[in-house]
Amino acid sequence: MFKGRTFLLLVLSVLLAAGAAIYTNTWLKQQMPGSTDRAATEGTPVVYAAMDIPYGQPIEQRHLKIKWMPDDLVPASSFTDPMIVEGMIPIQDILAGDALRQERLSELKEGATLAALIDPEKRAFTVRVNDVVGVAGFLLPGNHVDIIATKTQGDNVKAKTVLKDIKVLAVDQKARTDKNDPVVVRAVTLELTPKESEELAMAREEGRIQLTLRNPLSEEALTPVVAEALPVGEPVVAPVPVKRQPSRSYSAPPSVIVIKGVNWERKRVPM
Repeated sequence: MFKGRTFLLLVLSVLLAAGAAIYTNTWLKQQMPGSTDRAATEGTPVVYAAMDIPYGQPIEQRHLKIKWMPDDLVPASSFTDPMIVEGMIPIQDILAGDALRQERLSELKEGATLAALIDPEKRAFTVRVNDVVGVAGFLLPGNHVDIIATKTQGDNVKAKTVLKDIKVLAVDQKARTDKNDPVVVRAVTLELTPKESEELAMAREEGRIQLTLRNPLSEEALTPVVAEALPVGEPVVAPVPVKRQPSRSYSAPPSVIVIKGVNWERKRVPM
């Protein structure tokens, strides 16, 4: 009796251990980014972000996971192999659960972290700034700005918005930051087309430039405004006050009311 119970407990222990081992092995395979187990899923593998991937951060294996999607629901320009995505750089923030797309990533080449973030049709242009030009240190990588140029023509000073909705690639030597606190920087790198680069270089040589921070939700195009200051040294002429003609008002002569019973009459008082 005792030996039969011992044997039964031994067999039961072996079965439980084997079940735990199989369950653990299955769970580990499901957690691996490169898992392609078709036994439980069907369709096309799609690479998704397993966590938030900040702008400019090279993608690693821990950032990725695989989801099986029906063929008709596969996102356009998505990736099916996580090995292709590893090492690429996001050109914008990617949130956890987002499908990785080709237009949101750039290839990383040795010594070219910032260059990988630039649009193929644009160039990086760095301008020197201070606490005023740099919007008191509130500029961060990924912000968009307008650029105002001021120059002196004779005795006049003119200001004009020369460029609008320009993307900030980096501040100082930082192409990304996890902090939102203002930091005064000495240089700001902007993303410009070749033509915009020429315009900004000319405006910087002719006078001064000022950066103005845009709201990220602002989409309407701004109309260029040219502000012209008064000639330097010219006195301001005060407007001549207009004299008003005194108004004439009529005042009745003094009088009193005399009441007799139910009758009354008004009599003037001699002056």
